[in-house]
Amino acid sequence: MAKTILGLNGSLRRASFNAGMLRAAAELVPDGVALEIGSIRDVPLYDGDLEQASGLPPAVRTLQAQLKAADGVLLVTPEYNNGIPGVFKNAIDWMSRGPGLQMWVGKPVAVIGASPGGFGTMMAQDHWLPVLRTLKVNFWAEGRLMVSRAGDLFDGDGNLIDKGSRDRLAAFIEGFCSRGLQSNA
Repeated sequence: MAKTILGLNGSLRRASFNAGMLRAAAELVPDGVALEIGSIRDVPLYDGDLEQASGLPPAVRTLQAQLKAADGVLLVTPEYNNGIPGVFKNAIDWMSRGPGLQMWVGKPVAVIGASPGGFGTMMAQDHWLPVLRTLKVNFWAEGRLMVSRAGDLFDGDGNLIDKGSRDRLAAFIEGFCSRGLQSNA
């Protein structure tokens, strides 16, 4: 039976490096695995009054349905001011509302990211750890992928064109699929 990974990119920029990494990851998943790319673009800022008055917004219900159907999650995070992008954290916060919190428990999750800086997304990836612990995910920590100096590795449309980075991404995805997803079988 085929496995499915929900891939989420934490940038709203159309040609973002992280959107490009997620597209490349979808191309590089091994046979028997599909990577479905979700979108956080239409998730509103969290507002408890909105939730109480209207329930979960449609974009959040879509993400929750994708989360529920997925065997694992790949978070592709930018790093803004040495931390998690607010828009990305906001989407995950919404996804954990209502029935969503239970959908995260035990779900295999991996985190990668690309940045124009010299340290990749090291700080943002570290900042995800308390969030993922709170959600009680099965965090896959066997590998770590931080792509630095991304401006030299992607084309103008945000596509990952650097062979070495694509090879590292392929190895990471293979590890997550063969060991990370299997730990939840």
